[in-house]
Amino acid sequence: MGWQKRLFQAYQNAQVLSLCSSSRLVLISDCHRGIGNSNDNFLKNQHLYFAALTYYYHSGYTYLELGDGDELWENRNFKEVQEIHANVFWLLEQFHHKNRLYMLYGNHDMIKRKPCSLLSFPCYESLLLKDICSCHSFLLIHGHQADTLNSTFWQLSRFLVRYLWQPLEQFGVLDPTSAAKNYSVKESTEMRLEQWGEEHRTTVIAGHTHRSVLDSSHPFYINTGSCVHPRCITCIEIANNSLFLVKWSMENRSDLSLYVARTVLSGPIPLANFNST
Repeated sequence: MGWQKRLFQAYQNAQVLSLCSSSRLVLISDCHRGIGNSNDNFLKNQHLYFAALTYYYHSGYTYLELGDGDELWENRNFKEVQEIHANVFWLLEQFHHKNRLYMLYGNHDMIKRKPCSLLSFPCYESLLLKDICSCHSFLLIHGHQADTLNSTFWQLSRFLVRYLWQPLEQFGVLDPTSAAKNYSVKESTEMRLEQWGEEHRTTVIAGHTHRSVLDSSHPFYINTGSCVHPRCITCIEIANNSLFLVKWSMENRSDLSLYVARTVLSGPIPLANFNST
């Protein structure tokens, strides 16, 4: 199956959620929660992530995770990931109890597409947000659907990561198959996602490449970024009929005390700017 068909299939199978003027959503991708060892890229930003989620929970946002929430290529045992990051999964459960949680799976946590006894909530491949004001649609996916090696041949990629690239990462060798680490793969994936969105008049919101994008000159492609940047996490907020690209980072005050800062990198951009007509 080609990448166009994979994306269209995700579109056809997507659960529909309505957007209205009171909707408050936060979209986060690529947390890559691990098992607390040196390969757990989530560790360095875990405090930023938990602070951000706490803010969104108390501010009435619905949390949407767009895949690769858990690093299940390098790690076999999902239960161990849950135990190491118990505070995160506790907070996700609080969102779930309020009916404010939607989880997608990506290539690195593809096994969550099957029902899991360790999760009390389902994981979807895709969601479709429909703005009832502008009648425009936003297709939420992880983004690996546009990347053949990480979709059709994901089991081969998992094998290579688990037994080749993970050990070599200790010596600074980057995985050449990764859309986040290989520039040409990143460019190709993003181009395909934007092309598909323009052809089908549907804005695609994804992760996968770890490169955040929110620009009114690209009305058919948005990217949340990731939670494994060197010193920050990024996400997309939808509130007040607008989109925002937001960064959470550790900053210091004039008295040298530290605090977690929320910084708007782009926006607000009205939802109406992403119009299919």
